[in-house]
This record gives sequence, C-alpha cells and structure tokens, in this order.
Amino acid sequence: MDLATFWFIVIAVLWLGYLFLEGFDFGVGMLLPVLARDETERRVMVNTIGPVWDGNEVWLLVAGGATFAAFPGWYASLFSTAYLPLLLVLLALIGRGVAFEYRGKVDSRRWRATWDRVIMFGSWVPAFGVGLVLSANVLGLPLDARGDRVGSPLVMVRWETLLGALALVGFCLVHGAAFIALKTEGDIRERARRLAVRVAPVALAPLVALLLLVQVRAGEGWTWAPLAVAVLAAGAAVAQLARGREGWGFAFLGVAVAAAVTTLFGALYPDVIPSTVDAANSLTVHNAASSPYTLTVMTWVAAFGTPAVLVYQGWTYWVFRKRIGTRHIPSVHVP
Repeated sequence: MDLATFWFIVIAVLWLGYLFLEGFDFGVGMLLPVLARDETERRVMVNTIGPVWDGNEVWLLVAGGATFAAFPGWYASLFSTAYLPLLLVLLALIGRGVAFEYRGKVDSRRWRATWDRVIMFGSWVPAFGVGLVLSANVLGLPLDARGDRVGSPLVMVRWETLLGALALVGFCLVHGAAFIALKTEGDIRERARRLAVRVAPVALAPLVALLLLVQVRAGEGWTWAPLAVAVLAAGAAVAQLARGREGWGFAFLGVAVAAAVTTLFGALYPDVIPSTVDAANSLTVHNAASSPYTLTVMTWVAAFGTPAVLVYQGWTYWVFRKRIGTRHIPSVHVP
C-alpha cells in the first residue's frame, strides 16, 4: 500500500472517530430541552459529556489538519467550496463550548436557559453542517480543471446533500439518547432509552437512504458488505435498547457508523473529491497528495503521537465511566 492510500484510510478513521465520539455529544445537546424536566436533570445531562466533549472535538481538528498536510489539493478545494457551511459550524462550536463553561456561572434561571439554547443550537447546526459537507464531498462538487468551485457559494446545497445532513442529525439524536441511557440512572435513563427506540426508525432512515444512494451511484461490489453491516447493526442497536441493554445498543451504533464510514469512503476511493462538471477534473488520492517525503514524515510523527492521544483519551473515559443521576448533583453554590 502506498503512503497516499494509507493516509486516505487514516483520514477516514479520523472522521469515524469524530462522528462516533462527537455524535453522542451533539445528541446530548440536541436532547437537552427534550429529556430534562428540571435544572437538576439538565445538569445531569451536561455532566455526562462534561469531561469528554472538548477531547472529542480534537478528532475534527486532527482530521482537518491531516487533510491539509497529506492532501493539500483536497483541503483547498473542499474547504473553499464549503466556506459558508464550515463557518457556521465553527461559530456554533465556539458558542457551544462557551455555553458549557458559562451556564453555571450565574445562579439565574434566565441565564441558564439562554446558554442551554446556545448548547442546543450549537449541537444541531454542526451536525447538520458536517453531514452536508461530508455527503457533498462523497457525492461530488462542481470543480473545474484547477480544482476551483464552479457556481455560487451555496452550490453544494442539493437534495442529496441535505439528505446527508439529515442522516447525521438523525444518527446523532439516536446516538445521544443511547449514550444518556448508558450514562445515567433513574427516570432520565428510562426516558432516554424509550426515546431512542421510538425515534430510531425515522431518525436512521436518512442514513440508510444516503448509503444506498452512494452505493448505487459510485459504490464498488465489496462496499455492499459494509452497507449491509450498517443496516443490520442499526437494527440490532434498536433491538438491544428495547431490551434495556444500553451498552450493547451503544456498541452496535458504533458498528453501524463504522460500517457507514467504510461504505462512504470505499465508494469515494480512489477519488478524494469527484467533480460533477467533468470526471477528468476529479481530485484523486494521488493527484491531490503531498510529496512522498511529506507523507513519510507525517507517518513517523503519527506513529509516536497517536498512541499517546489514544491512551490519554481512553483513560479519561475510564475514569468517568460510572453512571450519574440527580443524587450526584450538589446544590447550586452562590458566592
């Protein structure tokens, strides 16, 4: 395997890590006004992701940085074409991060309600925007021979990319509900589990539709296998959640998103961005890659840095692995 293909796979794995980890982060934020019935339950929900949400966002930064370093042509064409959606995503993520830190700084119902809305919108907007951009990347962008966008700044907004946006939003909703059921106890746990089971058939339908669309348009024979795994794993997740087995349900959702990413990036390869104007203008793994020397240096750096990051993040999840409930939430401290 050449280094360009190796780094294409690495970037796919980075996106998988981001979608799996930040997926339940976004889901918790989306469901904050839905599942929580009072301030104590809202604090429980925020605390389920409080120790990990910022670490989960690192996967997006690393995915973008790896794309910039390994495939500068891919990075330039995608990020310039998706400038407006990515700007909205960035602003929403900034607001969401500020809200997590600020919501408890003032003992005021209005203050907390304002920041809770910021958390909610800061979860919906990035999920929708990232789904839009990723699906547009896989399905193709109007690129000319120089790799520049042809058309308006909103040219990537099409019915199939909107389907991709809904696919990620729906997955995050189910994933977040499953995570809340896994990490909490008492009434909120049961409400989250029931919600996940009830909305899953509708919420996960766009994801299945997107995978079928990508497979029919650009898939290979072998990518039917991960597509089938994604569908079966999603069904198994719902079945396990219905039986009260939140851990297995959450794990099967992880299998589903891994199989979905394999399907999407498998159908994309050897392109990194197909051109909808002319197939000859498509950016491929090889014509968009950096020099072999650059890829070699990146490989050595990743070989030493990646294990440390994985160990640290795994340790964080292990430390905060226990369930929490309203009995664990202390009274509000007013200075």
